[in-house]
Amino acid sequence: MLGRIGEIITLLGLAVAVAGGVTGYAAGRTGSHALLRATQRLSTAFTAAMLAIFIVMEVALIRHDFSVSYVAKVGSTKSPLYVTIVSLWSSLEGSIILWGVVLGIFVAVFTHWSRDRHPETTPWALGTMLWICAFFAFLIAGPANPFSPTEGVIPTEGPGPNPLLQNHVLMIIHPPMLYLGYVGMTVPFGMAIGALMAGQLGPAWTQALRKALLIPWGFLTVGIILGGWWAYAVLGWGGYWAWDPVENASFLPWLTATAALHAAMLPSRRDTMKGWTVVLVLITFLLTLLGTFMTRSGVFNSVHSFTQSEIGPIFLIFLAFCLVGCVLLLAARIDRLAGEGDAPHPISREAGFLLNNLLLVALTFTVLVGTTYPLIIEAVNDTRLSVGEPYFNRVAMPIGIALLFLMGVGPALPWGEASDRKVMQALGPPGGAAIAAAGIAWGAGIRTPWPLVLVATAAFATYVTVREMLTPVLVRMRENGESPLVALSRAFERGRRRYGGYVVHLGIILLIVAIGISHAYRRDQEFSLATGESATFGEYTFRLVGVESLNEAHRQREVVTVDVTGPGEPFTLKPALNNYSGAMNAIGSPDVRSLPTLDVYVSVLSIGTDRVGLHVYLNPAVGWLWIGMGIVVIGTVLAAWPARRSGAAPVPIAEAAS
Repeated sequence: MLGRIGEIITLLGLAVAVAGGVTGYAAGRTGSHALLRATQRLSTAFTAAMLAIFIVMEVALIRHDFSVSYVAKVGSTKSPLYVTIVSLWSSLEGSIILWGVVLGIFVAVFTHWSRDRHPETTPWALGTMLWICAFFAFLIAGPANPFSPTEGVIPTEGPGPNPLLQNHVLMIIHPPMLYLGYVGMTVPFGMAIGALMAGQLGPAWTQALRKALLIPWGFLTVGIILGGWWAYAVLGWGGYWAWDPVENASFLPWLTATAALHAAMLPSRRDTMKGWTVVLVLITFLLTLLGTFMTRSGVFNSVHSFTQSEIGPIFLIFLAFCLVGCVLLLAARIDRLAGEGDAPHPISREAGFLLNNLLLVALTFTVLVGTTYPLIIEAVNDTRLSVGEPYFNRVAMPIGIALLFLMGVGPALPWGEASDRKVMQALGPPGGAAIAAAGIAWGAGIRTPWPLVLVATAAFATYVTVREMLTPVLVRMRENGESPLVALSRAFERGRRRYGGYVVHLGIILLIVAIGISHAYRRDQEFSLATGESATFGEYTFRLVGVESLNEAHRQREVVTVDVTGPGEPFTLKPALNNYSGAMNAIGSPDVRSLPTLDVYVSVLSIGTDRVGLHVYLNPAVGWLWIGMGIVVIGTVLAAWPARRSGAAPVPIAEAAS
């Protein structure tokens, strides 16, 4: 019964999405206010349909209705309630439902925001989004139908979701964060198509486009870092990033979205790079489709790729259709978005933004080639190749440091042409800070060239960022006689989006430094210990206390207790091996003690009758990676938070159309 209800609601959602796509484009072509209102109502109906099928599937999962094929595939009466709820996104069919729900919510928010704004571009944008909605509703209704009846005899028990998805609480929030990032890119994509179809990209639409891009960019950033945290806390190999194809699938659109966010600042200030901004937004959406193909087609072998199905070719066809459509539309319309601003001076903030964009695109291209090249070679020559971590590290390290340097140079330089004196005033002090930081790092024992350059460059960028944040405050204190707190409050109020961007920069700087230091100075050692035995590694001694067996409803755990002594207070770590029914191999749960300068990380390799195999890692600076993520989130919220409305109200669509 629930399955049938879900199928009917899905078909209704598909119908209203198709109707909305038609009326949206018709409204854009004719300028009809009535057709636009109909499109807005149809978008709301699609959102309601997606929320309804989400609820229906959750009810089926919670009730363990094994007559529904998806419940029979991932459900289990032995799973805890929270695992049952989140198992909706543990396999392909349910994850497409989550995609549809998130897409419906984003489209509903855009519909509400654009109700009385931008009558020239909104119909095209909303119509484009609804055509994308129609595609995903089609997937749910057909190739990835989770509501189809279970074939044969209805079982009384199911296997439960993938053990990797049950093994850590981060899997509750990591996939939804990635989906919010991936799916959210539909809105700026639709807005970019709207700008091309209308042949205009005004300042108001540009600002809205940038904010529409910033929100999913923030979610995607959090999703990527949480994915690294999950890998660090579950997989037991002591790392958080290995250039896995599916990791790269999320990193690629993040790079181009970052470039687009910076490029979108220029049209409103210098009336330049309008077309380039639109191109970057379109590429970002196309890369999210490519990433979805990577994770859902089964063509890439990855620990993150939990599902394989026949929708891979369908996604590839949809990606090809979108790519061809974007190229044709750009060829026909991009000339209408040409700005009137002059070419940037070689030494200016505009030039810094442009070089930043070029480096981000270069990094995107090199990662894309490294990820897809083995697949292409295998398809052409039936030869298996592997592009491993050394290739990506060799490419990413110099480009990452160059981007970090530009993060400091760009904001330091003025808009337009700058004199030599102004350039020296802007770059001299942060250059001195960079030299001082390199000297301190050398004194602290950092001798490897790349980490030394990284620390110096990070100091340069940090100095500029903090200076740019403090300068308005100091000016207000000097000119208005305000107290530091009042000056900071008023400067922040007047430039909240600007301050949010600088906070994001500080978080990114911390992330890059933590990644560089942890990769350069990570140490590891394997031990085989009997109960009561000890082993020393680095400054720490590890003593095996014993092994305890714990039986839980959905798994059996072998918990190893290890006492650790070294600098500071002693502590205890309890890594484990978890055995799930239906799983061939045990799933590890490492245990980590995060200290200010490093993580002490212990994972279990094996548990024998009289000895336990342990793998110990000493990972410097990893804890600062998660702190950097928090800073990025704070900055993103500050930059995206709606400003208080002031001045004239927006012109209603009916009046603008007349």
